[in-house]
Amino acid sequence: MSGARAEGFGAWVPGPRCVRPATGHGTLDGARLAVKDLIDIAGLVTGGGNPGWAASHGPAAHDAPAVERLRAAGAAVIGKTVTDELAFSLEGENAHHGTPRNPRAPGRLPGGSSSGSAVAVAAGSADVALGTDTGGSVRVPASFCGVYGMRPTHGRVPLDGVLPFAPSYDTVGWFARDATLLAAAGEVLLASAPAAGHKPLRLRIAMDAVALADAQCAAALQAIAVRLGIGESVHAFAEPWQEWLEAYSLLQCLEIQATLGPWIRDEGPRFGASIAPRFAGALALDPELGGPWRQWRARAATRLHAMLGPDEAWLVPAAPSVALPLEASEEERGAFYRKALALGALAGHAGLPQVVMPLAEVEGLPLGVAFIAAPGNDERLLALAQDCELQKETWK
Repeated sequence: MSGARAEGFGAWVPGPRCVRPATGHGTLDGARLAVKDLIDIAGLVTGGGNPGWAASHGPAAHDAPAVERLRAAGAAVIGKTVTDELAFSLEGENAHHGTPRNPRAPGRLPGGSSSGSAVAVAAGSADVALGTDTGGSVRVPASFCGVYGMRPTHGRVPLDGVLPFAPSYDTVGWFARDATLLAAAGEVLLASAPAAGHKPLRLRIAMDAVALADAQCAAALQAIAVRLGIGESVHAFAEPWQEWLEAYSLLQCLEIQATLGPWIRDEGPRFGASIAPRFAGALALDPELGGPWRQWRARAATRLHAMLGPDEAWLVPAAPSVALPLEASEEERGAFYRKALALGALAGHAGLPQVVMPLAEVEGLPLGVAFIAAPGNDERLLALAQDCELQKETWK
């Protein structure tokens, strides 16, 4: 797909395009890099998807480390991408900048909040794109748009120069057009050696997580598990999945109070109709509610770490459905949001790495297949994605 055609998908932040050359040479020589508008590029205001935020902040003094590392390895920045306002969504819409259009699913949402980055890669106008992932903001758009995506182990990629949302869950993730490029970018971002020499991860399928997907998607995921030779199953949620959702929703919102609450109260910014109630609800919560749920999170994370062996990866849905129609009702969006956040909370609460691969389709629409693994197994998940990509070629 030509760059000219890709322009029509609305991935880029309106206004003059931010272009920065590579600063060095390496494994990403010639790669075109898109950067979510929550991540700093020197000399440019990080807009956060909200005009009020952009107007009240000055240009960044430095590139965020994630941008700096990729440019030093040969990637050139070709633009900043649209994000849901201050990252508070999984749908991919922006009332101020417009909603990026999903190249793989016309008439459907791109997924958010890293919507522009996923669309830029899916449209063929970027090779690699940076996003952020707190509750699923790389994983959901990767699934909806049919591209490779990676949420790293919490803390493996520096968050310096990234607009904070819910810091104990925030990660810098990335998208790529293929698994080899995803791994190459990962090697740079993670400051690590390739996974060559590591023994393959033992694959299992988390059936209770798959059960949160709709019937067609669950069947497609189970079919992929068969193709990959996965014969063992596990249960990821020892506690009811609704508790994972409740804990995540409340703890995320209390962190938003601390990071963004002071600015919202001081500036009184204008948010889009779907985003304003979310921030209002977050700021209205009683901070005393957090204590019991933080204890719950610690117990759940410890249990999940103990269950998820150091040499295992579990197949889970990247999203509970294919991309929602643009005209999806509030009821449909709410049902999707609840299950998507519960699925995303597995990696979120426990700080796990998770890779998303475009291995499945449902009625011609992309469906991401995801694997989670123990903290620090990022490189092995990236190697798994390369192996699965090769296996997919034999399915045709």
